[in-house]
Amino acid sequence: MAIEFAHSPLLTFAVGLAVVVMLLVVLDLPAFVGLTIAAFTVGLVNAVFVPDFAMADAASRTATAFGNGMAGIGIPILMAAIIGKSMLESGAAQRIVRGFQSLVGEGNSDIALWGSSSVLAIPVFFDSVFYLMAPLARSMRARVGKNYALYIVVVGAGAATTHVFVPPTPGPLAVASEIGVDLGITIAVGVATAIPAAIVGGLVYGRWINARLDIPLRDAMGTTTEELEERAQRETSNLPGVLEALLPIFLAVALVASATGVDTFQEWYPALESIQPLVAFIGDKNVALTIAAMAAAVTYLRWTGLSRSVWEDELTEALKSGGNIAAITAMGGAFGALLAASGIGPYIADVLQNFGIGLLVTAWLIAAVVRIAQGSATSAMLTAAGIMAPLVGQLDVSAAYLVMVIGAGGNICSWYNDSGFWLVKEIGGLTQAETLKTWTALTTVISVTGLVTVLIMSSVLPLA
Repeated sequence: MAIEFAHSPLLTFAVGLAVVVMLLVVLDLPAFVGLTIAAFTVGLVNAVFVPDFAMADAASRTATAFGNGMAGIGIPILMAAIIGKSMLESGAAQRIVRGFQSLVGEGNSDIALWGSSSVLAIPVFFDSVFYLMAPLARSMRARVGKNYALYIVVVGAGAATTHVFVPPTPGPLAVASEIGVDLGITIAVGVATAIPAAIVGGLVYGRWINARLDIPLRDAMGTTTEELEERAQRETSNLPGVLEALLPIFLAVALVASATGVDTFQEWYPALESIQPLVAFIGDKNVALTIAAMAAAVTYLRWTGLSRSVWEDELTEALKSGGNIAAITAMGGAFGALLAASGIGPYIADVLQNFGIGLLVTAWLIAAVVRIAQGSATSAMLTAAGIMAPLVGQLDVSAAYLVMVIGAGGNICSWYNDSGFWLVKEIGGLTQAETLKTWTALTTVISVTGLVTVLIMSSVLPLA
């Protein structure tokens, strides 16, 4: 039976934080095991303090949340493992890197990765962008011999800013719908907010932390450091052509973008409705990444001279690596879901509503604190949107700015209870400390920069 205790959500959060730090940092347990125990522990605390949360729910809800997480990211991560291994070992990723460098110069490699990630993130979700760009960041590090912290940060910055600021990605699209603001204006304001946030977070912070943090290249995604470095030294003539190397990325982006495009424009072009079922299938990220993985795997077979049996064994090894990444990522999301079940989101939102500060800053604070407490950026954004929607009439500026500050707040401080943290750590081959210094810090810089950008823009151009 639940005990009535006003501050139980904060207690649950404190217990969850203490347990996950003890298990993962102090005892250094494997991430999946530590996150599982932490989720069970949070569930047991919920059973004491949360009405209608039985002790048995501590186990069943953890398993359900884990299953839901795997349903969302299981196939994409496994296919991304094939894409990553195939692009790295066939030399395709190295060929793309050399193409970037020939266009912008070796000294501007970070700008090439940042720009590519930013553009890819417009039609493709954050996780898919990181799956596709991580092999390029690793190959760039092997080619240049340094700057891995910078490459990870710029790839993350491009993907993360669009994820929270620019529809039609789900978070800002749902917030814009909840608040009732014109989508065209929201997209325009979103782009204007995302650009400075991505520049400050990706290029400015990325270069700053890179000068202070040297991250070595480690074995990850089924590929060893030695294999990467060997391909970095190959003659370009012994690597796949640019078009063949880029084919997996083009396929993934084009297929996912086709589904997004048809969904967006069929209201104005009814003829698109006839192809919507087909496009919805091939544009689903599970199918799109599977097709892209097969294209990458064929290139891997063509350019390595492996026998079919060895090639199949190598792909199986990639899937084993991907399975571990998927399990850790999904359990990180489950840990966040159990924290959310404590009611921490609404509790924090109610408290913050009582502070006498401006509506834009209030919305940012609500989204930010909920995000830190329960992990999910999208959940934090929707929580803040539901609270702020009735107050839109009190704004002196366009409600599109409200969508932006909610997105900025929802992006802050990705840490252990966010599945994205574990995705970046595992695919990037980083330690927990390195992930905190790069990814967690980056998301915070983007959040604060986004808030400041919106406050300045809304003062200069209210759009009301």
